[in-house]
Amino acid sequence: MSDVASDLPTPQSPTEVRCQEKTRGGLCYEVIIGEPDVKAIPPKKATSPQNKNMSVQDIQDKLRAAEERRQQLEANKIASLTAKMLKIEEASRKKDEQTNQFISATREALEQKMETHLGKREAYITDLKTKLKDHIENVEKTRLTLEQQTEEVKTAIEEKLKSASAQRDENIKKMIERLREHEEQVNRVRTSNTEKFHQLDTAIQEKLEQAQNRREHIEQEHKEKLTKYNTRREEIKQTEEIRKTEFSAQIETKLSTAEQNREKELQKKLEAAKKCNERLLEVKQSIGSVEDNRRSEKTIQIESKLTAAEQKREKELQKKLDAVKKNEKRAETVRQNKANLIANQATTASSG
Repeated sequence: MSDVASDLPTPQSPTEVRCQEKTRGGLCYEVIIGEPDVKAIPPKKATSPQNKNMSVQDIQDKLRAAEERRQQLEANKIASLTAKMLKIEEASRKKDEQTNQFISATREALEQKMETHLGKREAYITDLKTKLKDHIENVEKTRLTLEQQTEEVKTAIEEKLKSASAQRDENIKKMIERLREHEEQVNRVRTSNTEKFHQLDTAIQEKLEQAQNRREHIEQEHKEKLTKYNTRREEIKQTEEIRKTEFSAQIETKLSTAEQNREKELQKKLEAAKKCNERLLEVKQSIGSVEDNRRSEKTIQIESKLTAAEQKREKELQKKLDAVKKNEKRAETVRQNKANLIANQATTASSG
């Protein structure tokens, strides 16, 4: 293949050899003979005035030379084509030889494979025949052994049936005797159970009478306890009412004393406030008499301070009054809580 590729002409040559692979084992060559390339016409030489007067002999010589050149070119082309054709034929011959060698090699390999396959097939068939023969012999042996075993089993079964029938008769007799003994035992147990039943019946009646007496005694005790509980509850109710009245009286007295104390404190605070106002008036009067000799600015400062002090005092009084009101509210809530506690205690005592 490499020799053929090296011998192929170049694209500039007028002929072309194309190689195309058609099958896995062969090649197809296509030779295309092209037309000769028309070369560029050389520029005409400037004709001198001497050439105008050419003779016929000169023209014939030139034509002859041109014909010789043409024949020489055609001969060269034919020689190159023949060389190329010889190379192509040589390549095709080599390819044919290669294909023939490949075909012969493959044929030999196939023949060897067929021979080995046939040998293996015959060996496999002989092996199968031997295995089948052994299997048939084993089957025949097993059949004979099974027939013998079946005969032995039949005889054993017949003997067992005979012995089983005899054993069955003996077992029936034994079962009849056991049933008779069982009936006697059942009768004995039945008589003993009837006696026990009578004894249990009498014992149950006695226990029922004892339970009735005991229940009546317990009912009597419960009735006495209920009467005692009712009387006790009435006594508790009375004591709770007395305690409630005493507690409410104590709370009212405490509230009244707290109210009186609060009024006294308010009275004291009001008196102190009055005294403070009087003192402030006195201070104002004294300040007024003194400030006549001082500047008006100092009087204004003192008055502003006095007004601020008075406002501060009023705020303090208001805070004290608010605290007193809060204490009153707190005392009221305490009084209500105590009343609620007393009511809850009374309800729990009555329900108990």
